[in-house]
Amino acid sequence: MEFNRIGVVGAGTMGNGISQALAASGFEVVMTDVAQAQIDRGLAAISGGCDRLVKREKMTAADKAAALGRIRTSTELSALRDCDLLIEAATENLELKLKLFRQLDELLPEHAVLASNTSSISITRLAAVTKRADRVVGMHFFNPVAMMALVELIRGLQTSDPSYAAVEALARRIGKSPVSVRNSPGFVVNRVLCPMINEAIFALGEGLASAREIDEEMKLGANHPMGPLALADLIGLDVELAVMQVLYEGFKDPKYRPAPLLVEMVEAGYLGRKSGRGFHRYDQ
Repeated sequence: MEFNRIGVVGAGTMGNGISQALAASGFEVVMTDVAQAQIDRGLAAISGGCDRLVKREKMTAADKAAALGRIRTSTELSALRDCDLLIEAATENLELKLKLFRQLDELLPEHAVLASNTSSISITRLAAVTKRADRVVGMHFFNPVAMMALVELIRGLQTSDPSYAAVEALARRIGKSPVSVRNSPGFVVNRVLCPMINEAIFALGEGLASAREIDEEMKLGANHPMGPLALADLIGLDVELAVMQVLYEGFKDPKYRPAPLLVEMVEAGYLGRKSGRGFHRYDQ
């Protein structure tokens, strides 16, 4: 199974990072989003990401120009009609993803593989709304995509061996380290990581220490490169909340209950770095 042209749905942080990694590795990419403004921001992020690699001498200026030349964009899903692989990187919302998978299943050629960058949602459930359940797989990248080597590859109950093998080979070709993970709420990394972040938010809400102090303690006491609240800001508090809700609903275990302060922060629109304010301020 060969992938020549790859579609990416979503030009946000994950979508543009995935598009950059694919284009830099020689693939033709079609990146879509519902709004042209979001696409423009995505292309600017890709250009900036390439500039950082050029500065670090991991890419030449010619390589950057070639990578950008391999990326087509559109606000219409119909632009994805001739893709061999589609990587969905839309907002972490079950109903939105189910709707997209139904639409993409009707649109893509019969041989195409559908992959989701979901960080927590069941691949089996996404596959079930398509007529190509054997060609649906989870492909969970990590932020920032250009720097993080891990890709969690998740088989749905229906995923075929050839589909999985083809996506695994692709991940290796773009320089990533794929790890096979069984389909389960939150998979592995987020099942371990997000409850830790959630507990840090509980500690902040209970007034045990300030956000800066909690982060400093985890850096100095646990040797973490970044504190859990700063990491939540980087991930996006809306994404953290979505993962905790999936874990809570999936396991029905109160240990996964989202911290009330996390819910309130999202309600206030304090989503972290992307909104300029989360547990720390980024707009000053």
